[in-house]
Amino acid sequence: MTGETADVEVILLSDVEHVGLRGDVVSVARGYARNFLLPRRLAEEATASRVAELQKRDSLRARSEAKTAEQANEIAEALSKTVLRFEVKAGPTGSLFGSVTPTDIADEIWSTKKIRVDRRKIETDPIKRIGRYEVPIGLFEDVHVEVKTEVIPEGGELPSEDELAQMEAAERAEQEAEAAAPEPAAELEEIFAEVDAAEAAEAEAAEADAAEGEPTDEAEAESEAEPEWRADADAALADE
Repeated sequence: MTGETADVEVILLSDVEHVGLRGDVVSVARGYARNFLLPRRLAEEATASRVAELQKRDSLRARSEAKTAEQANEIAEALSKTVLRFEVKAGPTGSLFGSVTPTDIADEIWSTKKIRVDRRKIETDPIKRIGRYEVPIGLFEDVHVEVKTEVIPEGGELPSEDELAQMEAAERAEQEAEAAAPEPAAELEEIFAEVDAAEAAEAEAAEADAAEGEPTDEAEAESEAEPEWRADADAALADE
């Protein structure tokens, strides 16, 4: 039982919100790793050889990052003129089918500008809606830059700011309506409870009537039929 609940170390293959960034070695619950991270290829087992390989790669990458304030300022100037673009799948209200993560941003900066930035210094949560963003990045001590980033619906164009605001408001209203609507199961339970209460009340009323000597529906039916039985009996006696 203890083995099932023990933590296990894995290497993240993708950024996982509230867990870590791609390439991080993290400790997670064994069941979470077995049932979620590993089957979805979000992580792999943290073997000694793979951890050593990642550490070597990170060391090589770190050599390309800014080492002085002067280098950081040069990088900041270049990035301030950069506009990153991500084409992603999105729903009709602008929500992404996924997200744009700090690692995605670091990869895009390297891909387009051949500038290495530490993804841990990209100061943003995963982006989950289309839109225009200013992504803050720490380059070196007091040197920061905001990189313009556009998250665009796949195969489409980025709407205006007004349209983006309307889409977000529509999604918020939809979510609020869903939250306010009672669940079908809860409605059924309420109906069944009302029916049970009504039946219980009828049964209690019948018991109370019987206890007080008042005729029930069956007794009333018998009393109504009694004159016919009496008439038949009187007729039989007269025949005798």
